Amino acid sequence: MPTITVHRADLERLLDEPFEADRFEAQLALVKGELDDVDPETGEMRVELNDTNRPDLWCVEGITRQIGIHLQKKTSDYAFLQQPETPTREIKVDAGLAEVRPYIAACIARGVTVDDRLLTQLIQTQEKVCDVFGRKRKGVAIGIYSAEKLAFPLHYEAVSPGESQFVPLGLDEPLSLEQIVQVHPKGREYGPIVENHGRWPLLRDDAGVVLSFPPVINSSTVGEVQVGDKELFLEVTGTNLRQVVLAINLLATNMADWGATIEPVRVCFAEETEFGREVTTPRPLHRQVTVPLDDFNKALGEDTAVDDVVAALSAYGYQAEATSDGVVASVPSYRDDILHPVDVIEDYAISRGYDSFEAAMPSDFTVGSLDPLERLSDTVREQLAGMGFQEVLSNILVGREELTDLMELHGASLVSVSNVMTASYGVLRNAILPSLLRVERESANAGYPHPLFEVGEVAIPTADDPMGSETRMHLSAMMAHAEANFSEMAARLEMLCYYLGWEHQIEPTDHASYIPGRAARITIAGWEVGLIGEISPEVLENWGITVPCVALEINLSAIPE
Repeated sequence: MPTITVHRADLERLLDEPFEADRFEAQLALVKGELDDVDPETGEMRVELNDTNRPDLWCVEGITRQIGIHLQKKTSDYAFLQQPETPTREIKVDAGLAEVRPYIAACIARGVTVDDRLLTQLIQTQEKVCDVFGRKRKGVAIGIYSAEKLAFPLHYEAVSPGESQFVPLGLDEPLSLEQIVQVHPKGREYGPIVENHGRWPLLRDDAGVVLSFPPVINSSTVGEVQVGDKELFLEVTGTNLRQVVLAINLLATNMADWGATIEPVRVCFAEETEFGREVTTPRPLHRQVTVPLDDFNKALGEDTAVDDVVAALSAYGYQAEATSDGVVASVPSYRDDILHPVDVIEDYAISRGYDSFEAAMPSDFTVGSLDPLERLSDTVREQLAGMGFQEVLSNILVGREELTDLMELHGASLVSVSNVMTASYGVLRNAILPSLLRVERESANAGYPHPLFEVGEVAIPTADDPMGSETRMHLSAMMAHAEANFSEMAARLEMLCYYLGWEHQIEPTDHASYIPGRAARITIAGWEVGLIGEISPEVLENWGITVPCVALEINLSAIPE
């Protein structure tokens, strides 16, 4: 969960009221936050935020904005997110960026002098948004500059890595983009995001001065904000336009909270986008959710009045209106996390306060016990741990590429997430093996062998199921080392089946993820339940794994009781 540092002076300045520790700790419930640590001498506090879906809260501005709206019982008016004024500055986008990093959004913030406190918060917000929401800059990266030094229009171009050069932050001599990726610490860390493409992104002004090499490093010429700057240029680049716009909306809103005037920037794309060919940013992200009043009553267990719902949602930042049977809630444009009406219901409950709900004791006496499938899963975990395997716990939400292209299973049918926030969590996994391969990819420096396993849920598209998919419990185990082979994993399967009393068979089969002739299907009690085999070199290369791997995957839900 994101943990941020806030300062007492910033809280008092942004909330315009004296700081009271007990009151602030109680107010953190509005942002699903907890106070971790307080330094009474410096005034610094560490706040842990228990929500990874709201990047707008990963900063002191976002926390105080949510608290301030609740105190005032109305949403803040950010005119630049309603009807942006006509921009006077432009960014021209090169068509050659389509395959590498096609989108950019920007704005100008002027009227506020940068001091030490503001600079600290700018850096913290930049790091948190890029690392968590932006997936280590793969999806979103942020650049902040002194706008007074720039000659507009700006040019966001695709350039040859070996030809274009500039002086990156932290160095005194110009380097080509290719050299930056090879020798600069940031280049080595973030260069892999773009290095597989023939042309790389470069942002320069109309006078030819380089601003940055997105998403890797800013230039030392104009790419370092300093105390005393009075006009900032903020830009966001990325691979998803809606996420890029959301990030610039967030940054603009933060600067407006400090008192800055926000000036929009027109971005001229070479091709049509979901927002058009010429996109003014910041811009509204229109999202309305209609929630029947019955849904509030069912979810919260008590009757709610529509006027109370409207008032509570308005005090949480929504534009809310009553309808004949419920509420229409418009989500503020610095948020894009509302995926379902239940998200609006949760925000209503938070705004109203969970302690306002009357406790109700259960009226029926029941005796609980573990589901048989859970008992089986626990037993399987114990057996594999006893064999020396290390258990892994992974998300059921993964990226589509991990289940298809990286596994050489192109075009596989998957359960997708609608209105996905990030491509890394765009689908529900249909197998656990890719999750183990992801762990193995990050474990190359650990001593071998690597015996890994996971027991967890997967989702399979099922046309005749009322929900359109079926949730299953899978086991996947993998061994990675220089001598990993089919017989080694088959022996572990034999041992597992012996201790669980399963009669099993393995029969040769072909599968795109496994080496031909080194894979087999697993049958237990006459039911085909899984696969075992040596992972193909193509799959290992796709994942960047350099040692042989052998694995099995079993559908535990298919095993007869």
